[in-house]
Amino acid sequence: MTILEDSFTQYKEEVTRQLAINQAHLDSLTHPGCRVTFPVDQEELPSPDPNLKVFFFDIDNCLYKSSTRIHDLMQISILNYFKNQLKVSHEEAQKLNNTYYKQYGLAIRGLVMFHDIKAMEYNRFVDDSLPLQDILQPDLSLREMLIKLRNSGAVDKLWLFTNAYKNHGLRCVRLLGIADLFDGITYCDYRQTDTLICKPDVRAFERAKIQSGLGDYRNAWFVDDSGANISQGINLGMGKCIHLVENEVNEILGKAPPPDKSITIKHITDMERVVPELFGHCCI
Repeated sequence: MTILEDSFTQYKEEVTRQLAINQAHLDSLTHPGCRVTFPVDQEELPSPDPNLKVFFFDIDNCLYKSSTRIHDLMQISILNYFKNQLKVSHEEAQKLNNTYYKQYGLAIRGLVMFHDIKAMEYNRFVDDSLPLQDILQPDLSLREMLIKLRNSGAVDKLWLFTNAYKNHGLRCVRLLGIADLFDGITYCDYRQTDTLICKPDVRAFERAKIQSGLGDYRNAWFVDDSGANISQGINLGMGKCIHLVENEVNEILGKAPPPDKSITIKHITDMERVVPELFGHCCI
């Protein structure tokens, strides 16, 4: 066995151990909101309703703070995968990751297109292996805000809209204790490698629209930490787009849209302040 082969074997063993730890923790959860109560993969799509009002929520660095640095942990996981799978240097791995992220919105799209990487294997080694349980805990203030939003009756559905595969997205909301407060999820389906579609691609927004039953973009609210995704929502005519910027705009995710076109917030729970009409009152 060569040094490279030995290193890759060790890498796979470490990932396998972490996957087992992650699953055991997920199976042990008992806190409120730790169970998904909506159909993840719908057997039948709803008919589009021109009057339906839907609030679309991004997940990563949106439903939890970017200061948790999960993104940094994910970047380390991605680079480890690049280095071990493609047998490239750390510098080359960084270059490829940044290039694919900027061009396609996800590193995996470039890997599938140019390196014949199996997307589901990538998901297992990168996203599924993250020790999220060491970072994310039930967020009671977020849960309270979402319950207020649901109970207000101002919107008909709360919908998750993520560029991650479903495993990662669902694990996040289960750990945060809010998995029971949503009506569905639109995710990047890594199983369909020939049509790997993610935000800000218009087709990703169309998929979310169809899966949620939204009939008119004007009846949609959308919150995301990506400037490119928010700009696409604005271009499509979404009723109100909210750009979440915790500290400063990350231009890798796209430049901030014009301030007269969107609302900027620092934390997800600021929504009650900037869209009070959705929470059953005119002002706070």
